[in-house]
Amino acid sequence: MIDFLVIGGGIAGLSAGARLSAHGSVTVLEAEDALGYHASGRSAALFEEGYGPPSVVELNKASAEFFFSGDYLTPRGLMLVGGKDQKDQFSDDVASLRMREIPLQDALSRIPILNMETVGYAAISEGAFDIDTDRVLQDFARTIRHNGGSVLTRQKVIGIQKDELWHVEAQQSFEARNIVNAAGAWVDEIANMAGVPPIGIIPCRRSMARIPAPGGLDVGGWPMMLGVGETWYAKPDAGKLLVSPAEAEPVAPQDAYADDMVLAEGLARYEEMVTEPVTRVEVNWAGLRSFSPDGTLVLGPDPVDPSFIWSAGQGGYGFQTAPAASKLVADLTIGAEPDLPAQTIAALSPERLRQ
Repeated sequence: MIDFLVIGGGIAGLSAGARLSAHGSVTVLEAEDALGYHASGRSAALFEEGYGPPSVVELNKASAEFFFSGDYLTPRGLMLVGGKDQKDQFSDDVASLRMREIPLQDALSRIPILNMETVGYAAISEGAFDIDTDRVLQDFARTIRHNGGSVLTRQKVIGIQKDELWHVEAQQSFEARNIVNAAGAWVDEIANMAGVPPIGIIPCRRSMARIPAPGGLDVGGWPMMLGVGETWYAKPDAGKLLVSPAEAEPVAPQDAYADDMVLAEGLARYEEMVTEPVTRVEVNWAGLRSFSPDGTLVLGPDPVDPSFIWSAGQGGYGFQTAPAASKLVADLTIGAEPDLPAQTIAALSPERLRQ
């Protein structure tokens, strides 16, 4: 008998499972061959405390101690880059992201390929960090196993029924007192199987390309670059650059692939702000970010059936919110008093989507 059956082996499911494993038996089911295969394995892997809507920022703040104490973060920095005709939008982004505007010569000293003929404005956040996402995933999985739980791959859920218990059919059959729905883009499909009303999750594609280091330069110490309005970004990664058009194109749940046209448009927006053209794309891919109707996470027991627990709608904030989001899921599930403000809890509750 399983106390908490977690459906989804990405960051949402593994973190929730790790928290709940201190309070009962946990089994995590992942449909794919490996953990973190979909959104979690295709993340930009950045922790920026001020990034996101208010409820997300509260989760970011509450997650910071976990990341810093566990030595999961490496300083990166985030630079906002605006064109000469983008002053108003640049100013709005500086305010919302709580960044500091810097002189263009300062920006050029940090990223020497910036094109001073097209770049009109720059701002910096020193409080942005790379997340060691693989170690975060593996440490949460290790916690589950250490507490006697199981983490199983190749377990695509094909049926769910309920009497006094939940009966879940995958590669094997499982019985559980509670289900944690952490299936990412597939959470509404899981809800439908379980006879629980879906919450209107919208999976959105985001494309990505890896390009060689511009001009053969050492990019290791560069900050991540972000275009105004989040219309593109470029992030150093293993001596190369990851460039994305930062699109959010609604698609059906799937193993996503990059849209070549959208990717080309994003690369063009990046190229406009730098002096080094993109001459080669080494590889491209895409991931799905899943958004709730109001754009923030959905965490905790469903009011229709409290034994059906949501950890969904992470959008682009999954990793940086995971420590606090998973603790909130566990607290609400076992009836403990959460640490977060009541207003934040209400903004994240599934109940808001049932009214």
